[in-house]
Amino acid sequence: MLHIYRQITALQRVRPFVIAQKRENAAQFPFDKIEIVAKAPTHFLRRFWFRQLHDKPWQISASERHGLLAALERANAQLLHIFFGHIAVHLLPLIQAWPKPSIVSFHGADVLVDMDKPAYRKATKEMLAAVERVLVRSESLRRAVVDLGCDEHKIDIVRTGIPLWEFPFRERGFPPRGRRDEWRFVQACRLIEKKGLPTSLRAFAKFAALYPKSTITIAGEGPLLRELQELARELKIGGRVSFTGFISQEKLREIFYASHIFLHPSETGRDGNQEGVPNSMLEAMASGLPVFATQHGGIPEAIEHGVSGVLVPERDHEALARALLDAAQDRHLLSRLAHEGAAAVAAKFDQRAQVRRLEEIYLKQL
Repeated sequence: MLHIYRQITALQRVRPFVIAQKRENAAQFPFDKIEIVAKAPTHFLRRFWFRQLHDKPWQISASERHGLLAALERANAQLLHIFFGHIAVHLLPLIQAWPKPSIVSFHGADVLVDMDKPAYRKATKEMLAAVERVLVRSESLRRAVVDLGCDEHKIDIVRTGIPLWEFPFRERGFPPRGRRDEWRFVQACRLIEKKGLPTSLRAFAKFAALYPKSTITIAGEGPLLRELQELARELKIGGRVSFTGFISQEKLREIFYASHIFLHPSETGRDGNQEGVPNSMLEAMASGLPVFATQHGGIPEAIEHGVSGVLVPERDHEALARALLDAAQDRHLLSRLAHEGAAAVAAKFDQRAQVRRLEEIYLKQL
C-alpha cells in the first residue's frame, strides 16, 4: 500500500528493513532492504484447516516461525512492526517467540472484520496482549481496539501522513451559475463496498438531472466495477461516468486539479469493514478540492462539517445530492471549504510530523 511505503521510506532516525512473502512492483516502489520469506508448501492447506474446518484464524506453522525468526536475526532487528492487525493474529506464534518488542498497526478493515466470531475475537485479544504497542489511524479505531479488549494505555494514534509537497494547494475556478454548468466530480478509491460508490452515483444522477453537462470520474479498480457500470446504465448516466481503472499518482493529481468536487461517502460494510481516514480524501483536500463525505469512521476527525468539508449520513444519496445542489449555488462556500480543508490536512496529517511521531514511538521501545 502506498501510504505504508511512504511511511517506511521517510524514516530517518531508525534503519528499516522489510520482510515480505514476495516482491511486486519494484520499479514503482523501489526499496533495497527487503528479505523474501516465502510461504511454506503447506501454507494453503494450513489456512484451509483453520478457516474452513475449524472457523478459526489461521496461524503460521513452526517452520514458518523459524524462517521469520532467522530473518530477524540476520538483520539484527531490534523492533518488529506488523502493519495490519489481522496479519499480526496470523503471526502470533512469532510475536510470542521473539524476545524483543513488537508493534501492530490497525488501519480500518483489520479491526472489525470477522469479530462477530468468538475464535477470531479471542485470537485478536491474545495478540493485543502480546504486543508492546498498538498504533491506530484515528480515534474511532482507537475506540474499536479498546472494545476488542486492548489496554488503552498501550495505544497510540499515528495518523496517515500525506506528502503535502506532492499535492500543493491550487485554487479552483467553479462554474458560473446556470443549467449548462460543466461540474466535474471525482472519487478515487478501491471499488469495494465500504467506499459508498453506489451512493456517489445515485447522488450524481440527481445532480446531473439539473446540470446535464456534469461528469464524474471514478478512479480505481476493484471487484464492484461491473456492478457499478450496470448501476450507471440503470441511472441513465453511463455517458457521464468515467471508470479509469488503476492510474498513477501523477495522473490522479491531474484529475484532482481538473475537478471541482471530491466525493467519498464511505459506509460500514456488511462484514464490519470500515474506514480509518481515507488517504485519497486527504490528498484531495490538500490539493484544494472541496470534499463531500459521510459521518463515518475517522472521517469526522479530518473534516469539520460545514467548515473543512461537508458530511452527510451513510448511505443517504438524497442528502448528498441536496448538499451538492446547495453548494452549486454557493461558490463562496466551496472556496472556503477548499481552503479550510487544505489547512486541516496540513495541521493534522503532514507526513513529516507523523513520521517523526512514529520514530519517537519506535525509539521509546528500544
